[in-house]
Amino acid sequence: MHVSLANAAVALGSLSLVMACAPHEDATMPEHEADISQAVAVMTPTEGNESSGVVTFTLTDAGITIVADMVGLEPGPHGFHIHEFGDCSASDGTSAGGHFNPEGTDHAGPDHSVRHVGDLGNIVADEDSTAHYELTDTHIAFAGPHSIIGRGVIVHAGEDDLTSQPTGAAGARVACGVVGIAQQ
Repeated sequence: MHVSLANAAVALGSLSLVMACAPHEDATMPEHEADISQAVAVMTPTEGNESSGVVTFTLTDAGITIVADMVGLEPGPHGFHIHEFGDCSASDGTSAGGHFNPEGTDHAGPDHSVRHVGDLGNIVADEDSTAHYELTDTHIAFAGPHSIIGRGVIVHAGEDDLTSQPTGAAGARVACGVVGIAQQ
């Protein structure tokens, strides 16, 4: 079977449109959303950058464990956040919107009790440009108003200072991914 480039572009455009839709936050959510135990975001570089990787989210008894592995980052800390939209279509990642903040709280670090739901702190790259991040978080969820399904994940060029409002002064976006339900 031959698939034309035009048909592939239409299919990709349809996928992008589906991924750009906001997650369902209605109390009558589809049953499958209540049964999600793992999600994934494949991180791709924004224009002019080389950062890529995979972020997994796994439901545990203690919360959701986030594991990120990235390559192609400048050595040092990089702001790492869940953003409000699952849209990586802008070349600079700005289509993902701001930090996911359904409660309208101030920006802070992941260990603060009052913070944006999407505030995950920093992922730190080693001298070989690789980074590993692991955290179990109780603010994010797979269902309800704190659901990250369909949201964006952003890695920034600079360090999140965890205090500057509203975003931690982490700079440009070097990688973007969309949180989707992982195969169980």
